[in-house]
Amino acid sequence: MNQSALTQFLIVWTLVTSGWAFLLFGFDKWRAGRGQRVAESTLLWSCALGGWPGGLLGMIVFRHKSAKASFQWKFIGAMLVGLALIAGALKLSGRI
Repeated sequence: MNQSALTQFLIVWTLVTSGWAFLLFGFDKWRAGRGQRVAESTLLWSCALGGWPGGLLGMIVFRHKSAKASFQWKFIGAMLVGLALIAGALKLSGRI
């Protein structure tokens, strides 16, 4: 895959996974009032696989998981994993 195609793929991947993470955070907030939660691991995996921008936006927009310090630390870890995956892909392609 050439550098331009990889960059485009990473942009689309981040947009799609961010959209999914955003929706998951909103869905979890909605279900929280009904006693049926989305597993924290699902939220974190969606962020670790590249959706951390959407997850962060979901935390802000829905005011969800923003006061839970233990989740915030896990979220930071998931965000770092997501960033490392992108950096690794760019490094392998010779982009950085």
